[in-house]
Amino acid sequence: MRVALHTRVRADRIDAYEAAHREVPAELTAAIRAAGATEWTIWRSGTDLFHLLEVEDYPAMIAALEELPVNAAWQTRMADLLEVVHDYSAGGADATLPVVWQL
Repeated sequence: MRVALHTRVRADRIDAYEAAHREVPAELTAAIRAAGATEWTIWRSGTDLFHLLEVEDYPAMIAALEELPVNAAWQTRMADLLEVVHDYSAGGADATLPVVWQL
């Protein structure tokens, strides 16, 4: 399934956010892949962040990552950098950006 999310980085933390994503822990990326994600891309426009995930089952991925210490540490780190944090808990259509048009 394809999942699109929107978050917002704090204007004064853009550099720190981008630096953090240059060093995502290998243990976390391995856990994300093991939980069924094959792609996760984040684009930034100003302070707006747009995420696009290709994942077998988004709610199952979130459940698999929820209790992992490496993910908890990452979420704590991101909470300090983000103005609008996606809590990743909803899992249904309301957790994603709705498709308006597709070619």
